[in-house]
Amino acid sequence: MSGTELERHYLANGAKDRPDAAKALEWAGQTEAQMVDLKFCDLLGTWQHVTLPVRAFDQEAFDEGLGFDGSSIRGWQAIQDSDMLLLPDPESAILDPATEAPTLSLVCEIADPVTRQPYAKDPRGVARRAEAYLRASGVADTAYFGPECEFFVFDEVHYELGPNRAHYCVDSGEGHWNSGKPGLGYTARLKEGYFPTAPSDTLHDLRTRMVLALERIGIPCEFHHHEVASGGQCEIDLRFTTLTRMADQIMTYKYVIKNLARAAGKTVTFMPKPLFGDNGSGMHTHQSLWSGGETLMADESGYAGLSELARAYVGGLLAHAPALLAFCAPTTNSYRRLVPGYEAPVNLVYSQRNRSACIRIPMYSGSPKAKRIEFRCPDSAANPYLAFAAMLMAGLDGIERGLDPGAPADYDLFEEQRADVPQVPGSLAEALDALETDHDFLTKGGVFSADLIQTWIDYKRENEVDPVRLRPHPAEFTLYFDC
Repeated sequence: MSGTELERHYLANGAKDRPDAAKALEWAGQTEAQMVDLKFCDLLGTWQHVTLPVRAFDQEAFDEGLGFDGSSIRGWQAIQDSDMLLLPDPESAILDPATEAPTLSLVCEIADPVTRQPYAKDPRGVARRAEAYLRASGVADTAYFGPECEFFVFDEVHYELGPNRAHYCVDSGEGHWNSGKPGLGYTARLKEGYFPTAPSDTLHDLRTRMVLALERIGIPCEFHHHEVASGGQCEIDLRFTTLTRMADQIMTYKYVIKNLARAAGKTVTFMPKPLFGDNGSGMHTHQSLWSGGETLMADESGYAGLSELARAYVGGLLAHAPALLAFCAPTTNSYRRLVPGYEAPVNLVYSQRNRSACIRIPMYSGSPKAKRIEFRCPDSAANPYLAFAAMLMAGLDGIERGLDPGAPADYDLFEEQRADVPQVPGSLAEALDALETDHDFLTKGGVFSADLIQTWIDYKRENEVDPVRLRPHPAEFTLYFDC
């Protein structure tokens, strides 16, 4: 049972308020949970956790919080200010699908133990402040997000990085490179992995187990299918929901999928481009604004059925796209994916149906309620709380400033190669430079703090950009060893 199901349960039994700590504790007893697992998201988008017996978890944990060492979390506190508090959110309660003992799992936010104020570098707090800023703006009361998360399922992975050597190897029985080995012959040719049936799609049953596990804990799924790349690329789509709830669901989604793959003797990666010469994995993110239960995105007289407000939202995303990618495509590997030739959204334009534009307006349905925009640059290595919040803030800035997105790109962007079409940054370093000079739209209403942004830039430059930039690359030995 999920937090949403818990809410329905108590409303059906006469309670008029939202689920609170007492109800979550009562539900833990009903489910015979033995342990409680407290999860929170670090700055870079990785779940951290601490576990305690149910008997040691009571109302005080919700009221007072539980202490932990914030200096041991990447990008957070200095050692002299290390004490921090975990504040469990009772609405996030689920039974953990990956633990041996029945375990109540709760997502936490972070607070300062002295001031009791929300911690400015807590990603979940950023997402909640973005939603509050939306409501305060008067533009809309709800932002819906619907990401399409792609990932690879491998049978084997090993890698090594030393001062005098480096290697990586990933393998999948479906990989086209295995066609020369004795086997059954069911390998996916390069760029031909989209939508095959079994037996070519060997991962159908595993994806179904993943979907059913997600559904059991209250995360509604839509399609699942094999993706374009050879070597086990897959996609499971989630039904759209509100910003913070969707970010929570993405964190749970990745946790469930990785653990079920491990139980099946396989491994999952959300790394954007683990294979050379084939399609990478993205997180195309569908977005729409609503007010009073009505969409604000639709106008049948507008281009692709978009309202003027939706066009201004698109204008904000396009204007801030280079800076946005520091959060939405946040790894050096992300820019191995964002290159022409692989359905990659490298062009900073918008278009109906055109998948090489960074913003696509889906045309599957004529219903106004289905009208939305799809930002195609993000990948699943992103911290969803920060990425979704940043996209919303960029779109709102476009609305507040009345930004014109320009003319749509309804032509073959690869064939024409027009010089007037701007493109995404070519590297993480370029995206970080863009964020450094363009981030005022993020700090409106205190949604992102200047400290969080600078910490992000500094951490990425020191720990990701420089180590990749300074290290000899294996391809350089092929190119230059005998020069």
